Amino acid sequence: MNRSEKTNVMRLLEQHGIEYRSYSYDGGALSGAEVAKELGEDPDRVFKTLVTRSASGEYCVFMVPVEAELDLKKAAKAVGEKSVAMIKSKELLPLTGYIHGGCSPIGMKKQFVTVVDETASLFDTVLFSAGKIGHQVEVSPEDLGKLVPFKYADICV
Repeated sequence: MNRSEKTNVMRLLEQHGIEYRSYSYDGGALSGAEVAKELGEDPDRVFKTLVTRSASGEYCVFMVPVEAELDLKKAAKAVGEKSVAMIKSKELLPLTGYIHGGCSPIGMKKQFVTVVDETASLFDTVLFSAGKIGHQVEVSPEDLGKLVPFKYADICV
């Protein structure tokens, strides 16, 4: 994919008139911390998108800084569930349309309850996957909320 090619996430942002910056990097499936380093960005501003299944069988999406770890107890509390567990990688593509390492909160096959770690509110913009490995978008949390209804919560270990 060349650098000028757009992902579905980028097209959705444009369709809704939302300003964004896009970034590309080489190296395939890097860890989130490696992506932040590759882009020269503060890892606290670069978020990963995690998908869980709750005790009641509902799917939930959580966005946390790439160097942070999702606290499953705090995450469950944030969505009003007894517990949540990470889904298996093989479940990700059929459920969301995205593969592990390229999962974005924007453009999933279905809209799931979404919670963003409260630290995102400290930044004017945050970065997250543009829906393909090697591609990130930078968007204000306010603009993200126009496409993906979410709430802030303390969800990290």
